[in-house]
Amino acid sequence: MQEDKKMKVKKGWLAVQVGSEDEDGECQRFVIPISFLYHPLFKRLLEKAHEVYGYHTTGPLRLPCSVDDFLHLRWRIEKESNHHPGALSFHSC
Repeated sequence: MQEDKKMKVKKGWLAVQVGSEDEDGECQRFVIPISFLYHPLFKRLLEKAHEVYGYHTTGPLRLPCSVDDFLHLRWRIEKESNHHPGALSFHSC
């Protein structure tokens, strides 16, 4: 039962898997708002995911960047949406 609750994602949110298996042998799961999918910085990461994994993959959406880079990207998107829209460039991941 506990695992079922962990796997469920609320409406309006999306589970993603971040990290390369090179790092520590594991990827980390995050839940992000669907609105991230429309953000220009996140769209660049999705394009890279397409280059690396293609469109037809099994399982959750995998993002090809380190957990640290993803956390930084998430922080930048949240900061921009709360304070300074339109002034960021994406360089990592």
